[in-house]
Amino acid sequence: MPPPSKSTTTDQREIRRVAILFAGGPAPAANAVISTCAASFLRSGIQVIGVLHGYLHLAEFSAERPLKVGKDYMIIDSRVLRRTRNTQGILIGTSRTNPGRLIGHPSHLDDPDRSAPLLDIYNALCSINVDALISIGGDDTLKTANKLTLFQERLPADLPRFPIVHLPKTIDNDYRGIDFTFGYFTAVETLAGEIRNLLYDSEATQSYFLAETMGRSAGWLSYGAAMAGEASLVLSVEDIVGDFLTSEPTIDETTGQTGTRKVMDLDRVVELIVRSMVARERENKNFGVIVLAEGLAELLPGSHLEGIERDAHGHIAISEVDLSRKFATWVAAAYSKETGAKRKVTGVQLGYESRCAKPHAFDVMLGSQLGVGAYRALVEHRLNRVMVSVSGQLDLEYVAFDELIDPDTLVTVVRHIEHGSDFHRLARFLETDLNK
Repeated sequence: MPPPSKSTTTDQREIRRVAILFAGGPAPAANAVISTCAASFLRSGIQVIGVLHGYLHLAEFSAERPLKVGKDYMIIDSRVLRRTRNTQGILIGTSRTNPGRLIGHPSHLDDPDRSAPLLDIYNALCSINVDALISIGGDDTLKTANKLTLFQERLPADLPRFPIVHLPKTIDNDYRGIDFTFGYFTAVETLAGEIRNLLYDSEATQSYFLAETMGRSAGWLSYGAAMAGEASLVLSVEDIVGDFLTSEPTIDETTGQTGTRKVMDLDRVVELIVRSMVARERENKNFGVIVLAEGLAELLPGSHLEGIERDAHGHIAISEVDLSRKFATWVAAAYSKETGAKRKVTGVQLGYESRCAKPHAFDVMLGSQLGVGAYRALVEHRLNRVMVSVSGQLDLEYVAFDELIDPDTLVTVVRHIEHGSDFHRLARFLETDLNK
């Protein structure tokens, strides 16, 4: 274990009561993280609070609406934790409430109106006498944890402050600072099983399925599922480069300023998929499954995104785009034009099936170590503003927020699949060879 960074150590008061909060989408092994984390503190006589449903109830806190045990938070004790490590779901629930949504630069923290939601969260946690916060979630939740720590640094000196440690969670596996996130391999296996089922169906019916999987910013989940599920081709945001990338003019509705936006060249992407289908037919395979990462929807030309709303984090509602079915229509038409024949192409969305699947042993082990790491970071090393990480044979590491977040935009840096990396080359080796 590397020594903790001096910049993240703190002279925090004694921790007597710690809060655990889970935010964002579910992930397999969530309860392994929560239960092991809680058990670590309970063994040292530290009381554990489970904040219910992310930041949702904390954001509603006021003098007229105090937090209530059983409704807004729960007391986690040994009875609650009995045989929960391998269970499905999320013991304390989750939500996508984003109290840092108005903060896009450190200077915004000095604006009382922009920082008001963070003040509500701070006051809510102080009202239940929390000495430390453990944040479990994806990159958006990491951003919120960082903003909450920066907000506390600006408080008057006589007000209490509590350290925050973050545990990385995403089935997308697009986190910098950790090799693999908990739940990733369970999600990959779950989706791979669905893809294998579709593969048998496609062979029996001599047709194709376009399977859209989760993966908004990077292709780790789609690539993993495609490799394990024996798909014939996988495409993600990392693949929209070179000839597959173009641009379109944009107009800011607020300022009227013109600009450009990078989008995929739909004709070239569809052509690549058709080439894969034709290559398979040369091997007497008139069927297959092609995997598309949902994040490709963000790169569609604007005409295909009209009327699509965005969430509290600024993301489009990808499920409303219906990416797989759009591509199925385009690919079927392009295939007929190219070959003069018809081939049934069906678009399906996969993803929710994997988020609360029964966790595999590795994810339970990984999640458990992350939970223990939160205890060690706060109690043994007295750290603040760090993310717990695991590498090698479950070796614990602690990564400062400053290494993961842009200091000017306060945005996390997404980890993409690198072209030419061994992971990328394996995926391309396992799919249909277009050069035969």
